[in-house]
Amino acid sequence: MASQTFPEVFISPSVASTDKEVAKELLPLLRVYKDGSVERLLGSPVVPPSSPDPETGVSTKDITISTHPNISARIYLPNLPQTNANDKKLPILVYFHGGGFCLESAFSFLDHRYLNRLASETGVLAVSVEYRLAPESPLPAAYDDSWAALQWVANHSGLEQVLVQQEPWLVSHGDFGRLYIGGDSAGANIVHNVALRAGTESESLPCNVKIHGAFLAHPYFWGSKPIGSEPKGFENALERLVWDFAYPSASWGIDNLMINPVSGGGAPSLAGLGCSRMLVCVAGKDRLRERGVWYYEAVKESGWKGEVELFEVEEEDHAFHIYNIDSHNANVMIKRLASFLV
Repeated sequence: MASQTFPEVFISPSVASTDKEVAKELLPLLRVYKDGSVERLLGSPVVPPSSPDPETGVSTKDITISTHPNISARIYLPNLPQTNANDKKLPILVYFHGGGFCLESAFSFLDHRYLNRLASETGVLAVSVEYRLAPESPLPAAYDDSWAALQWVANHSGLEQVLVQQEPWLVSHGDFGRLYIGGDSAGANIVHNVALRAGTESESLPCNVKIHGAFLAHPYFWGSKPIGSEPKGFENALERLVWDFAYPSASWGIDNLMINPVSGGGAPSLAGLGCSRMLVCVAGKDRLRERGVWYYEAVKESGWKGEVELFEVEEEDHAFHIYNIDSHNANVMIKRLASFLV
């Protein structure tokens, strides 16, 4: 089940035997020891940036956004024609990886391969955010880091803004009138919460930058009561255990508004989403499918002034386009994302 629920459960590194005493476990994902160390049992390996990637021609580099707290990113620049390489303005995608808030990295093999392909197919300038993970940094750390990263990107649009660490690729090639956010699984959950935050008057982005669009691929939402075709009696489902592990202090528990945006306790109106367009992607065999459709319907009926679309690949499972990126259906999925982003 885990490998079908979270895209990062794909490559299992060798786990050395240890005599350390276990404090708690979230199997098959990770183990926490009493000395405070964390052993992640699943995930894809970290890989270095490439300039350029031999298959896609996309150039990548790693950047530091903040040192307190530690927030970084990998930025992807598509291959530009030499005739207009210096003045070509590209849509910007700020991307949040998945992994149940406790696994994976913006620098992992799976996400690097996926973002390379997405940047190549869409021609977007992508910023893949490395946010802090639970349990070392429980939620809401990942939400706060993701919001800080988006603010940092937006700050590049203002000539009057002076950044300590300005990113020349964003300044030279970023079109801030076409700023998108996107994510898969837990990353799609972050997209929703960031979009809500951007829609509040007190939390708008700097330099009057607006989020043009947001895509949520196989979003990680859950709740205490089953919906649609979800089976009853799923109190110990991995989806719930992961949330409790990642955000142990969450008010309302699994019905916290950040994981249950439709009927969670104190959930704000979805009419306040701070973007103009939204694409929700679901997979027919995904355990999270019903939640994604439910969310789409709720957004559509909320009175939100934007345009929301639903895209489904019926015969596939969770995050198939990341696992099996060379498959026919993955190609269909990426082309759909490309049509949305450009």
